[in-house]
Amino acid sequence: MSMEWDVVSVKVIGPRALMVRFFDGTAGDVRFEESRFRGVFQPLKDPDFFQKVHAIDGYVTWPGELDLAPDAMYDAIKANGVWVLV
Repeated sequence: MSMEWDVVSVKVIGPRALMVRFFDGTAGDVRFEESRFRGVFQPLKDPDFFQKVHAIDGYVTWPGELDLAPDAMYDAIKANGVWVLV
């Protein structure tokens, strides 16, 4: 069963930005501040790796099981149209 916050599509729209669409039709941007590219998100600094994003099983994900929390993303986009990761 799909949840409203399940991501159904994701597209790279900039060097540190994505556009996502959720199961319920809500859509918006995800933007990464440069400071976010540390720890587990370090690989996203590489533009070629960042381009490998996909929507799989309701998640925004990259190779190596790197993903974003869809419920937090949904709440921020529903409220503000954008989720900024700092």
